[in-house]
Amino acid sequence: MARIILHKELFEYDSAVRTEYPVICGVDEAGRGPLAGDVYAAAVVLDDDTLIDYLNDSKKISESRREKLYDEIIGRAKAYCIATATVEEIDRLNILEATMLAMHRAVEGLGVKPDMAMIDGNRLPVLDCPAQCVIKGDATSASIAAASVLAKVARDRYMKEIAERYPQYGFEQHKGYGTAMHCEMLRKYGPSEVHRRTFLKKILGEDK
Repeated sequence: MARIILHKELFEYDSAVRTEYPVICGVDEAGRGPLAGDVYAAAVVLDDDTLIDYLNDSKKISESRREKLYDEIIGRAKAYCIATATVEEIDRLNILEATMLAMHRAVEGLGVKPDMAMIDGNRLPVLDCPAQCVIKGDATSASIAAASVLAKVARDRYMKEIAERYPQYGFEQHKGYGTAMHCEMLRKYGPSEVHRRTFLKKILGEDK
C-alpha cells in the first residue's frame, strides 16, 4: 500500500483563515537571489476540501516531486496565476519592488477575487484586496506552499529554456544563482541579455 504523506497542519491553517475570509489565495515568489533571469510569483486559490498529498514548502521537496505537484496543483486549484517581472524591471526598480510587482500581477491575474491574499514574507505588494504577511508562509499555509511550488517549477523551466540560448553559462545547473562556476563564466564571457546588471557590479569589478 502506498504511503500517504499529508502535511495536515498546512491545510488546517488555511481552514482557520477561511472562517473569516472564505476565499483566500496564497502568494509566493521564486528567483529573488539569482544573478540572471526574471523573478517569478504565483497566486493560488484552493477550495477548503482540497487536500494535496506531499504539498509543502517547495524548498523541502525534491525536483521530481515538485514537477508532479505542479501538475496536480494546476489541475485541482480553484484558480491560479503565474506572473513575472522582467530583468529590465529588476534593474530599473530594484529586486524588492520587482518582486512586489510580480506578486501584484499574479493576484490580479486570478480568475476569482480573493477575500484575503496571504503573502509569504514580511512585505506586502499593492493589491486591490485585503492582504496579510505570513512569515515562513510556505511552511505554514497550504495555499502559500502551492504558490511556492508553481513559482519555483515555472522559473526552473524558464531557466532551462534560457540555457539553450546561452549554453556557456550553465543556467540549467545553477538556475542563475551566483555559484563559483557561474561567476567564472561571467568573467570569461561577460554578461548576457538575461543577466541582472545591477547584481553584477562586484563580480565584474564595476563597484568603484
